[in-house]
Amino acid sequence: MIDGTGSATRDIVQKLWSLCNILRDDGITYQDYVTELTFLLFLKMMQETKREDALPKGYRWGDLTQREGEDLLTHYRALLLRLGTEGKGTVRDIFTDAQTSLRRPTNLKTLVSEIDKLDWFSARREGLGDLYEGLLQKNAGEKKSGAGQYFTPRPLIDCLVRLLKPKPGEIVQDPAAGTGGFLVASDRFYQGCHGRPIQLVARAATLSAHAGFGRPGTRAGCPSAAANEPDAAWH
Repeated sequence: MIDGTGSATRDIVQKLWSLCNILRDDGITYQDYVTELTFLLFLKMMQETKREDALPKGYRWGDLTQREGEDLLTHYRALLLRLGTEGKGTVRDIFTDAQTSLRRPTNLKTLVSEIDKLDWFSARREGLGDLYEGLLQKNAGEKKSGAGQYFTPRPLIDCLVRLLKPKPGEIVQDPAAGTGGFLVASDRFYQGCHGRPIQLVARAATLSAHAGFGRPGTRAGCPSAAANEPDAAWH
């Protein structure tokens, strides 16, 4: 687990990751599972941080928890399409071309129900960005997923950022970015040195303009990076 992560966050990451075993009979790979969690966790976090006004009515977390069976799966597919085509800003970045790998309504219901039962109050106090990064690290640690080669551990990222010391006016480029970890770490370093974040307008524009970055041959990097962007989604 990433250094400095609180106990509530570690517990949630472990519980969420254990659900992957339940979904294997639905043909869900480790990478599919992380991507699926990206969509569901984003919706849940919008509710927890009281920012659901950014989502159209009828396409929010509560609309999933109230449904069962085929109605739930059908609505979830419609939700992904609606947010990917009519969402704004970060919402659209995350859900553009989004599709679910889930085929059994019971498995989607299990995910929604288990996510809804977790201790989100404690995790929110510890920092929700760490929750998502913990899931990415779990995925990287699974040899079967093959994702380890794409994941750079937080300590290494922080070390490189401290050595580079990004300054106001400089361009932070991460051409191999998958989750935007170096960009987020650079922003945190900047805040620590200057007491304020990099101007949000500039960051949002940069993220939107480069929304296609990610692992070669996949689209996983785009929603992962957008969801890992703390001010836009998690904090």
